[in-house]
Amino acid sequence: QVRLVQSGGGLVQAGGSLRLSCAASGSIDGLYGMNWYRQAPGKQRELVALITDGGSTVYQDPVKGRATISRDAAKNTLYLQMNMLKPEDTGIYYCAEYSTIMGEFWGQGTQVTVGS
Repeated sequence: QVRLVQSGGGLVQAGGSLRLSCAASGSIDGLYGMNWYRQAPGKQRELVALITDGGSTVYQDPVKGRATISRDAAKNTLYLQMNMLKPEDTGIYYCAEYSTIMGEFWGQGTQVTVGS
């Protein structure tokens, strides 16, 4: 069973940067999409950004211009680079990967706290 293991996150001051990583423990056949979500306290989980297997990316409005989603296929690792962080970026960040063959996989979540 493939697992997604997240790393990165933590406490950062407003205006700072961080990079989240999401490493798959093995190859996911039929992979077609890789997403980052976040869940702020008291709010529903929301999509932050996604990248397709073809490399196309989509960013939600709150992070446009500040976030970069990328993937290193050789390392089976998904990244989310966040710059110019704001207190409203605070939340638990989750990665998810979707396969036409193997279903979907989720990371364990990582806390990001942005101090004002």
